Amino acid sequence: MIVSRLKAISLSFPSLFLLAFHLSASQNVPEYTEAEHQQCVRKEHPTIAFEDLKPWVSNFTYPGVHDFSQLALDANRNQLIVGARNYLFRLSLHNVSLIQATAWGSDEDTRRSCQSKGKTEVSFKVPALCCLFLPHCLTPGDEECQNYVRVLIVYGKKVFTCGTNAFSPVCSSRQVGNLSKIIDRINGVARCPYDPRHNSTAVITSRGELYAATVIDFSGRDPAIYRSLGNVPPLRTAQYNSKWLNEPNFIAAYDIGLFTYFFFRENAVEHDCGKTVYSRVARVCKNDIGGRFLLEDTWTTFMKARLNCSRAGEIPFYYNELQSTFYLPEQDLIYGVFTTNVNSIAASAVCAFNLSAITQAFNGPFRYQENPRSAWLPTLNPIPNFQCGTLNDDSPNENLTERVLQDAQRLFLMNDVVQPVTVDPYVTQDSIRFSKLVVDIVQGKDTLYHVMYIGTEYGTILKALSTTNRSLRSCYLEEMQILPDGQQEAIKSLQILHSDRSLFVGLNNGVLKIPLERCSMYKTEGECLAARDPYCGWDSKQKRCTTIEDSSNMSLWTQNITECPVKNLTTNGRLGPWSPWQLCEHSDGDSTGSCMCRSRSCDSPRPRCGGRSCEGARIEVANCSRNGAWTPWSSWAPCSTSCGIGFQVRQRSCSNPAPRYGGRVCVGQSREERFCNENSPCPLPIFWSSWGPWNKCSVNCGGGIHSRQRSCENGNTCPGCAVEYKTCNPESCPEVRRNTPWTPWMPVNITQNGARQEQRFRYTCRAQLSDPHELQFGRKKTESRFCPNDGSAVCDTDSLVDDLLKTGKTSARIINGGWSFWGAWSSCSRDCELGFRIRKRTCTNPEPKNGGLPCVGSAMEYQDCNPHPCPVKGSWSCWTPWSHCSATCGGGHYQRTRTCTNPAPSSGEDICIGLHTEEALCNTHPCQGGWSEWSEWSLCNEEGIQYRSRYCEVHSPDSSQCVGNSTQYQDCLYNEIPVILPASSIDESSNCGGFSLIHLIATGVSCFFGSSLLTFVIYVYCQRCQRQSQESTVIHPTTPNHLHYKGNTTPKNEKYTPMEFKTLNKNNLIPDDRTNFYPLQQTNVYTTTYYPSTLNKYDYRPEASPGRTFANS
Repeated sequence: MIVSRLKAISLSFPSLFLLAFHLSASQNVPEYTEAEHQQCVRKEHPTIAFEDLKPWVSNFTYPGVHDFSQLALDANRNQLIVGARNYLFRLSLHNVSLIQATAWGSDEDTRRSCQSKGKTEVSFKVPALCCLFLPHCLTPGDEECQNYVRVLIVYGKKVFTCGTNAFSPVCSSRQVGNLSKIIDRINGVARCPYDPRHNSTAVITSRGELYAATVIDFSGRDPAIYRSLGNVPPLRTAQYNSKWLNEPNFIAAYDIGLFTYFFFRENAVEHDCGKTVYSRVARVCKNDIGGRFLLEDTWTTFMKARLNCSRAGEIPFYYNELQSTFYLPEQDLIYGVFTTNVNSIAASAVCAFNLSAITQAFNGPFRYQENPRSAWLPTLNPIPNFQCGTLNDDSPNENLTERVLQDAQRLFLMNDVVQPVTVDPYVTQDSIRFSKLVVDIVQGKDTLYHVMYIGTEYGTILKALSTTNRSLRSCYLEEMQILPDGQQEAIKSLQILHSDRSLFVGLNNGVLKIPLERCSMYKTEGECLAARDPYCGWDSKQKRCTTIEDSSNMSLWTQNITECPVKNLTTNGRLGPWSPWQLCEHSDGDSTGSCMCRSRSCDSPRPRCGGRSCEGARIEVANCSRNGAWTPWSSWAPCSTSCGIGFQVRQRSCSNPAPRYGGRVCVGQSREERFCNENSPCPLPIFWSSWGPWNKCSVNCGGGIHSRQRSCENGNTCPGCAVEYKTCNPESCPEVRRNTPWTPWMPVNITQNGARQEQRFRYTCRAQLSDPHELQFGRKKTESRFCPNDGSAVCDTDSLVDDLLKTGKTSARIINGGWSFWGAWSSCSRDCELGFRIRKRTCTNPEPKNGGLPCVGSAMEYQDCNPHPCPVKGSWSCWTPWSHCSATCGGGHYQRTRTCTNPAPSSGEDICIGLHTEEALCNTHPCQGGWSEWSEWSLCNEEGIQYRSRYCEVHSPDSSQCVGNSTQYQDCLYNEIPVILPASSIDESSNCGGFSLIHLIATGVSCFFGSSLLTFVIYVYCQRCQRQSQESTVIHPTTPNHLHYKGNTTPKNEKYTPMEFKTLNKNNLIPDDRTNFYPLQQTNVYTTTYYPSTLNKYDYRPEASPGRTFANS
């Protein structure tokens, strides 16, 4: 698409002079109205846009994973532990990059069970507006039957985490450095909610005790503050007692000193007019061990008080609903975010509470309601100095009297309200609801500043100061927009790392890391000081905005935090989006055509308060239709021939302009041709004639030559040669041999007795040419014969030979041959394992002549050498077969071996390279159930308990494997009678003796005393039971059965006094917590709330109270 950008309404095409189409928005910027002028003079807090904040932010997301709601900092290992739906992550604290991702989803059977209970794979649709302020809201499309992580605590080298597991809660302890390594898996009931929408909180103390505040049943109607794990018995709040907990939403829990504090909001039971929600703080003693019979397995130190956060006035405006808290242990301060009810006008506030104020409220009077029809009235606190310091671990039930337990059951709501540090909240904001809060302590130029980071319902983070200075009250330093424009999402979690000055934000789709100080973004001194940022100041020496730690000198570092920063409302204009393409017309000379046009306006945003207008084209024109036109003819091309008739070509194209978008094409020819060189005949050509035939070869064999010829036609200037030569008949000629005649016989050796030796010669001639006369001399051939003088052999001789014989003279002296000295030994034929060497001599000392005898003996001598063995480089033998697997299931191993004997190394050569043993995994399928066999029961300890254990044989068990406890406990059985077996090692010949009379007498006496003792014990027991039955009649008078009393119109839940209600709901602990802790002292257990005999044992003793001291009885 060809696009032309126009400014205003002027088009850049020279031929396009008319533009006729309707613009979707006006191009003229209107004048400022009075209302806009008033907007320009008002003051707003600074806002950091998403695009400006983006370069500073580190982001982590994972495909298909949502609900990043649980964040746990592990600064010692420089990592952030994140719990999301079906996943656990380890992220780097530096840039939230992924270190480890561990899947933790629900198995198929658990999901099917979840659906069978009425839950669906896709949750019901929740309005998006509601999700803005619900911490654990499931947005449309989230699945209920999944595993949502709701507890994530780092302690020591472990991570304790719990998930909803498709409405079947489960908890596990994992290695902090390897989340896939599960150390222990336990039931998640009473530690994690069933429903991911329910609020919960948990904390692990330094002694390993888990305090959890959550809903512990499937229907969500049994909230509880529950203690488990550790070495103390499990306890919980009273079950189904709305006065203890009334539809609470738990916010946070803190381990402080001797107490564990819980912050939550609930429906106020003490509010008489209608239904309202109050914010609460509750606490329990960490050394509380529960009551005896009354309040058994239930807190005896549970207290709760109301938190007040309100705007002062004649009629205060209350922010009743606590949303988030943050604890500063250095200051003993607890910050809280409070809002109005969801059905009320949106408003929010931040208040701070001293721990001393909370303690003062708990030391004050109680508020008590005698019966459901009476008012809540103050009641003197019989425990003004309750500090959890009087429980005796050696005898835990010794000091729990009847009066103490009764007061603990009915007195738990404090009369005094916990008041904040200041009369008015630090921050108040109308028309918006806050959701999360963290606080940082920053050293400024002259003082310490508490900087609050407040998450809002729209996904922004407000940065505010906590100060008593009225000029800085409700002062926002900036508002960070962490989401792109047009997106709104509730912030699920906020965590702050003070040492790194970083803020970690948990969202539905990921985790963000935002630096708390960004001083370098302020380029001038004016911008730096006007930001009023406690982290930043202007360093006049370095001429830049720095933190106090990076300043060159404190005296040269300046801050100006005296008033709230004001947002610069000057807004430069920015062009908005393009309008859709529209048809428009244009005129080009004598013709008209159509174009596609679009426009945009300077309204995103419009220039405000003196801002610059938009820069750039506001109109674009494209796809304009054009009629085609010819370009001028090109020049004629050169003639196709240099002589004789040829032709020339010229061309033109339809591209001046080319037809576009429906325009007409050009009419006519695009190519023209003409003849050339009509009057320039070409001269006759000079050329070679064809080659003639090859003539006869110069020879018939042995390689000759022959030739051929050609002639130059029409002249004599042809390039090249007229004659061409080539070799022929290269094959060899046959060889011809001829011998000369023999010469006459001539004597060559005559002995003393007249015998002689004669010789004669002839020559062989040969020719390899076609001419037989060209011969070569061949080798000489000699014949010899021996002619004895006795005439036994006739030797015909010529006359010359006879003359020589007659004179008795020989032709030459006879010389016999002699050996020369031996030569040097040659090198050995082999380097090892017995080779040989040789030496030679020649028969030249002297050489035999004139018929002398040759040398006798061998001319060559052999000798052995290098008999030592050759060095051998070791080589592996074949692998042996695999051994049997070490385990039948759950993952074992087998092995195979080989030896360096094929061959073995010798004479210092190299040994074999590689492993002599190989191991491999086998039988990796999981074992049935996953558990090993139980160990033997241990010996009884001091408390009368023995235990046995087992371990999980599966490396990474799923939810169906290794289910249950790894340790079992049981009381010791002291009535077992040992059986003495005969010893097999005793010598048969020894005399053991028979059953004598002494044995009979001893048996009779023992039986008599045993029966007497048994009779006495039975008698004492019966008498004791009779006295207890009589005493119970006095202690517990007859109470009407409210369940069947028709005349009573009081609701059922209000018909029980706390004592009666506890009687019906006694021992409501989760099953796996009953046997994991030490038992209490052995006492008689009854089906109603009877008390043991000897009531004086439980009479009031001020000095022996288990934590509650009464002023008077």
